[in-house]
Amino acid sequence: CSTSAKKPVLTLFTKKPCPLCDEAKEVLEPYKRRFILQEVDITLPENLAWNDKYKYDIPVFHLNGKFLMKHRVDIKKFEDQLTKLELQ
Repeated sequence: CSTSAKKPVLTLFTKKPCPLCDEAKEVLEPYKRRFILQEVDITLPENLAWNDKYKYDIPVFHLNGKFLMKHRVDIKKFEDQLTKLELQ
């Protein structure tokens, strides 16, 4: 299926446990067919730079590599950005 290559990538910067991250994933559930979710555990040694940057802000979301939102899902902002990418 060639369309999956065009799906935007939503990166979730997270760690365990993260109740806000779990809540955010639930909010995004209805949209999951429209993007690829990539989770980055900021506590892993290879993600030290992200840990330094986001340790007090998770969950943090990047859409196609660009900062989108943090702490809570802003559904309007997410939908707007997702739609914009889908129309490109």
